[in-house]
Amino acid sequence: MACLKLPAAAALLLLCLFASSASAEDKPAAPAAAAAPKTSKIIESAGETQLPNGVGDVALDGACKADAAAFCKGITPGEGRVAMCLTRRIKQAQQGNMAGRMVRPKCEEQVAAYKVERSKHINKDPALARACKDDAANFCKSVSDSSTPGSVLVCLREKQRKLTTQCKGEILRTQAEIAEDWRLDPQLYSACSASAAKLCQEAEPGTEVDCLLASSKSLDWSCLGHVVRVEKEAAGDIRLNMKLFRACVNDQKKFCKGIEPGHMRVQECLEDAMDKAGFSGGCKAALEEVIQMRVADFRLDTGLLDACEDDLRAVCSTSADKMEKSSEEKDRAMACLQQFKEELHSDACRDKVQRKMQRMSRDIRFDDVLANACQADRKSYCPEVQPGSARVIRCLQDHRSSLSQTCAAALFDHEVKMAEDIDFKYPTRKACAWEISNFCKNIPHGHARVIRCLQSRLSDEDMSPECKAEVVRDQNRMAQDYRLNWRLKTACKADIGALCEGLCNDKEGQMCGGVVLQCLQDKQDNLTSPACQEEVFYYQLMEVTDFRNDVILAEACRADVDKYCKDVEPGEGRVHTCLRHNMNFLSPACAREESKLQALEYRDIRLKPKLAKVCSEERAVYCKRVKPGKARVITCLMEAMTQPNFGTECRAELQQRQKAVKNDYRYDIGVMTGCRNDIEEFCAEEKTKLRGNATVLRCLVQNFEKTGAWAPVWCRLRQLCSARHAAALGDWPSP
Repeated sequence: MACLKLPAAAALLLLCLFASSASAEDKPAAPAAAAAPKTSKIIESAGETQLPNGVGDVALDGACKADAAAFCKGITPGEGRVAMCLTRRIKQAQQGNMAGRMVRPKCEEQVAAYKVERSKHINKDPALARACKDDAANFCKSVSDSSTPGSVLVCLREKQRKLTTQCKGEILRTQAEIAEDWRLDPQLYSACSASAAKLCQEAEPGTEVDCLLASSKSLDWSCLGHVVRVEKEAAGDIRLNMKLFRACVNDQKKFCKGIEPGHMRVQECLEDAMDKAGFSGGCKAALEEVIQMRVADFRLDTGLLDACEDDLRAVCSTSADKMEKSSEEKDRAMACLQQFKEELHSDACRDKVQRKMQRMSRDIRFDDVLANACQADRKSYCPEVQPGSARVIRCLQDHRSSLSQTCAAALFDHEVKMAEDIDFKYPTRKACAWEISNFCKNIPHGHARVIRCLQSRLSDEDMSPECKAEVVRDQNRMAQDYRLNWRLKTACKADIGALCEGLCNDKEGQMCGGVVLQCLQDKQDNLTSPACQEEVFYYQLMEVTDFRNDVILAEACRADVDKYCKDVEPGEGRVHTCLRHNMNFLSPACAREESKLQALEYRDIRLKPKLAKVCSEERAVYCKRVKPGKARVITCLMEAMTQPNFGTECRAELQQRQKAVKNDYRYDIGVMTGCRNDIEEFCAEEKTKLRGNATVLRCLVQNFEKTGAWAPVWCRLRQLCSARHAAALGDWPSP
């Protein structure tokens, strides 16, 4: 009898074949006794279990016998080593990196069956059990796979951030296997197999969980809970999302080479590259789908939740557990993180919130509050507009006057949140990419600093028309409510509370129009904050430059602009000049607002660009140390007009101002402020009939003469007005 024996290392149990012929008296030899199956109890709390196929590996006496002999020579069976060898060969063939013989389908099925069996009990996977033995003792001591298959591994994945490095490595390997075959998560498969058979028959292998998540409204609570759990566990590593990984494999190589997977690093790198030339549409669509899923279920945004765990508790007085129990609490917490972004303690949390807000500004689908509020309006006004690149948001803005109250309020709140950073103004950031990198390259983003930089360069001939149009559009919108002007809103918070309280309902969704901005201008002499004074002045610059930036004036003069100035391009004060040329024909409301603005301009030479330009040399010589504001520079220049070397052009402009001052008291800040109470008492009616003919000045003199009460005030009026008004008032009596 000759017996063929394989090397002991192969551990193959085969029958011996007899080579000699048997006589009639010969009897077949008794088969060799089968080796007792091996058991494993590495993690005692998980329970003892038998190793798959007796050795903890794919069976080598069945469909994989020939393939194992061909591809895995010299590999000792056990601990899944042969299965791993065959798996590598299968993957290489799938990727087209292998020529010649392939692993047969029957063997592939056997390898998959082995992995399914192994996944049911952590001790069936000795390499995993040994790596995670201490972690299981620390975190999962009360969990047993004998009672609930797969429960120890689920427990370890929930504690992944606290695990040892060697255990994390093995956990990642099991997650990668689940990403390819969802059956390797026993609890997920048990809860969802019926739903998958019904809803996901056409899903490609590896995308079943994505399919189930997309059909979440049709899932029972048990299945949905496990789907969310698996998505949370896999969210940080692109390799664990097969659909995204396959769609973006080439883009990852092109744009994110060298970026280590994990902690959302690759996904965020790809997201930052979405608008770059050569980025594939397939990857972009897959990325947007993943982001939309995170928006729909905040639990999937593990990067933000992990980074903001402490800030949620300290700043927003909540937690992920509380948010999971209440959608209202979730909305409140997310709004809190955005509203108090600057007060968050963790840099990582601020970065995640910043990124979330950037997404919201780019795509309405990523702002669930706005998307839900404007669902019907979007169908009515923007049905053909594709999401992305802020197109739908821009469409809603263009139809603002027609939107439902709910949508308009949500859109306004969205704009207020996005006013703080150029990164949240997607159309402007895209149109002004060159200008930002050249004009504002050393200016930090945030606090509207880059926005202000772009505004200050509007007159630069190198600014592109596309960028200029976006910056002007943004300025016009900013002027419609002070809360859309982040710098002014922040700098003037205390002054608004002290001086303009009650003028506007400051609740979310309630627009103020221009009333608060008007209040700040009217009471600018009472502003206590230098930063607020500066921001109010800058707003005034916006007003005198473009009539649309004064929302009250723009509304009052709408018909007049259409009638007299419809062919005048807004900007550089051109429409104001046109209206003033037609002052005698304007409607009373428009004339009143235009005169009011003109009076404002006389307070500060910087608001009169032409005057500032032609008098620049005289100002440098005679008024070098005079601080701008309250007409101080202009008064200084007028007092210096008699100097022999005073410029002709400057003198002519100042004489024009003198002429205006004679006809309207508001152009002289001394009279306007010093005589305010007297005007309200004696000349209230004349004040409403201003037509540039010294009406109020005449009223002051006439009424004071008639009543006899003018004597104490006469000296002040005489001092403030001086002889500049003699032509308008005639001879003034002495007291």
